[in-house]
Amino acid sequence: MRAVVTRVTEASVIVDDEIVGQIAGQGLLVLLGISTEDTAEQVPRMARKLHELRVLRDEESCASVDAPLLVVSQFTLYGDTRKGRRPSWTAAARPEHAEPLVDAVVTELRTRGATVETGRFGAMMRLHSVNDGPFTVLVEA
Repeated sequence: MRAVVTRVTEASVIVDDEIVGQIAGQGLLVLLGISTEDTAEQVPRMARKLHELRVLRDEESCASVDAPLLVVSQFTLYGDTRKGRRPSWTAAARPEHAEPLVDAVVTELRTRGATVETGRFGAMMRLHSVNDGPFTVLVEA
C-alpha cells in the first residue's frame, strides 16, 4: 500500500464535469495505490499514518487540527518503469482487489474522526490542487 501525500490549501476531483470530492483550507491530497500483495491488515496502519502524519504547518497533523483529506485511488503508483519506455502494471492490484482496500482506508480514516472526501474508483478523473509549500511525501504501509 502506497500513498503520495501532498499538503494542499485546496483540492478537488471532477468526474464527467461534476465535482465529486473537494476540500478547502489546510489539508492533504492523498493518491492511494494498492498492490497485488496488499491486505486488509495494512489498512489501520495506513489510515493512522495518513491521519497523524505531521506535515501540515507547524508540524501539525490532520488529526491534531481537524484538517480534511481528499483520497483518490491511483493504480499508477505501482507502475514499473525500470525496463523499456512503457510502464508495467503487474504490481498494481486488479480493481476487485484494490477497491475494497481503498474503501477500507477511507472508512478507517472516518472512524478515526477524519473529514474525508474521495474521488470515484475506476473513473476518469480530473484533479485540481493548490500545493502548499510545495510539500509532497511518499507513505508506505
